[in-house]
Amino acid sequence: MFTKDQTVFVLVDVQGKLARIVHDSEAFIDNLGKLINCLRVLDVPIIWLEQYPDGLGPTVEEISKQLEGLEPIPKMTFSACKTVAFMNALKATERQKILIAGIETHICVYQTAAELKELNYDVQVVEDAVSSRTLANKQLGLEKMKALGIFGTSVEMAIYELLETADAKEFKQILKIIK
Repeated sequence: MFTKDQTVFVLVDVQGKLARIVHDSEAFIDNLGKLINCLRVLDVPIIWLEQYPDGLGPTVEEISKQLEGLEPIPKMTFSACKTVAFMNALKATERQKILIAGIETHICVYQTAAELKELNYDVQVVEDAVSSRTLANKQLGLEKMKALGIFGTSVEMAIYELLETADAKEFKQILKIIK
């Protein structure tokens, strides 16, 4: 089980034109926004990544506006684990359970999740908050992650797992976001 005091969220590269042309981009960005909004309510740490921001541009506004107070970590590597600033930020959380979402499922999300799993982190991919330019590539990325023992989850499943109970003080606030 993932709990809010043991979990960290890794947001991968939701930037520029690419975020607008991935498969089902509107639903993907909407789901990701709900997830981030709920994670902020639950005080789950977020590590925000941007791939080659000078070339791909900044994180899309719908997402970046929800990350106020946080700074993105720029990277050039497909796996964030090969970026020192990311690994330092992750170690600083002292958490072993990782929710991961973003784009593209079959490249940066996959390579980061695979390497995190190799480093003995417990990783879950939020399947309705990841995308690729094609549905086939998204599915391939998810299949490869599953083969490595990286389980899938959904925005609602992850949030309710972190919430644990309907008497949690955050429940009503979460309900408004999810519905």
